[in-house]
Amino acid sequence: MKRILFINGSPNRNGQTATMAKLLLAGKEYETLNLIDYKIYPLGQSFKDDQLDEVLQQMLRADVLVMGSPVYWHSMTGQFRTLLDRIYDSPLKHRLKGKALYFIFQGAGPSSAMLEAGNYTMRIFCRLFQLQYRGMATSIREAETLGANL
Repeated sequence: MKRILFINGSPNRNGQTATMAKLLLAGKEYETLNLIDYKIYPLGQSFKDDQLDEVLQQMLRADVLVMGSPVYWHSMTGQFRTLLDRIYDSPLKHRLKGKALYFIFQGAGPSSAMLEAGNYTMRIFCRLFQLQYRGMATSIREAETLGANL
């Protein structure tokens, strides 16, 4: 059985991003990692209580990653962007190779340019580290459709 990890980049543990993940993952067992529960410092800062390694270890144990962020200030949340930045600098990043990745990116009124920028970021992230990008869901209907292929 595939091990699935949902990484929630929303500061709201039970918000629309989590709701869309539940629809995308309906009928499947999965674990949730709420980034708001971890201290992940910005790239270039080094503190003893940084928890990036804990998050990366959970990601490495998964076969499928479902990563989600609401649209905040025309982009991904700060927690989500910081995770991507730190993965880029991690010596473990290439161990993500081959994992499937689904992306949830939603908001109350994002423009198509904002959504495309998020999709572009995740496509590049997957290409850099050789993950299998399975697509982006920006609505409940898209989450249900994308989840049917999981």
